Amino acid sequence: MAGGVACSVDQGTGAPAVGDSVQIGIAVDIPAPWGGLLTRRRLEAGDPNAVPAHVTLLGPTEIPVTALPAVERHLTQVAAAHLPFSLHLRGTGTFRPVTQVVFVAVAAGISECELLAAAINAAPQLRRELRFPYHPHVTVAQDVAPEALDKAYEDLADFSAMFEVDHFTLFSHSGQARWQPRRDFRLGG
Repeated sequence: MAGGVACSVDQGTGAPAVGDSVQIGIAVDIPAPWGGLLTRRRLEAGDPNAVPAHVTLLGPTEIPVTALPAVERHLTQVAAAHLPFSLHLRGTGTFRPVTQVVFVAVAAGISECELLAAAINAAPQLRRELRFPYHPHVTVAQDVAPEALDKAYEDLADFSAMFEVDHFTLFSHSGQARWQPRRDFRLGG
């Protein structure tokens, strides 16, 4: 039991489920060696939400477990309609004072991430109100002391990485364990 809600695994899909729903997210993972470095940096900042470094395409979204097959079909179509692209991460930015977030900026590949995110969000099961406009980035510190935010911002100001993105990943979350990769979707079919 997690917070009084029964958690199980849907036997038909293998997805972690909370009742009749599942929490999903979609992201571009940051590959080695940069992903590990950025994940460690987030942990060092004391970020309680530290997860492996990624660019979010769809933030945490709760859907009915029965919608997973349709969502996966939609993601297959989205991936087939978009070509692989180069992603260049460079320098830091922040959303302060609106939210207490420091991030590594996407310097090239912004449009590709925006187009993927828009196409993903076009599925009826995935449409949701966004608190803020979509802005691709890699969070490296969030909701930590101002000094830790400042340090992350300064320490990674000269960060640079460039790599090819050939897929995105569907993640699921049961409410008990960390986010788990469910399936990769190859770009360009």
